[in-house]
Amino acid sequence: QVQLVESGGGLVQAGGSLRLSCAASGRTFSMYGMGWFRQAPGKEREFVAAISWSGSNIYYADSVKGRFTIAKDNAKNTVYLQMNSLKPEDTAVYYCAVDKTPFLGISTVLARYDYWGQGTQVTVSS
Repeated sequence: QVQLVESGGGLVQAGGSLRLSCAASGRTFSMYGMGWFRQAPGKEREFVAAISWSGSNIYYADSVKGRFTIAKDNAKNTVYLQMNSLKPEDTAVYYCAVDKTPFLGISTVLARYDYWGQGTQVTVSS
């Protein structure tokens, strides 16, 4: 059974930093791409960042480019999201997800991901 467990969320002032972690089990994650998404109250879930199965390809939403960094440690089955220069508009529940098919390129599309974590709340105060 595939499980994804996020951690690292919290309350931070604007301009601050947080590092989210997503620990995965139940699948050989070195073969799968991973993604981070977020959902703010009253809004649809949106793409934040994705990393390919090998870690060699990475893609960011324009809204976080230059501030967020995604990384994948295949030995630890863990994906990270380092978030710097946080803004109030980054406030949301953040979810990690795993691609449903191994050895594919990265995707920004929710439907490409078949397992999701429970989410971790990130709140940025102004």
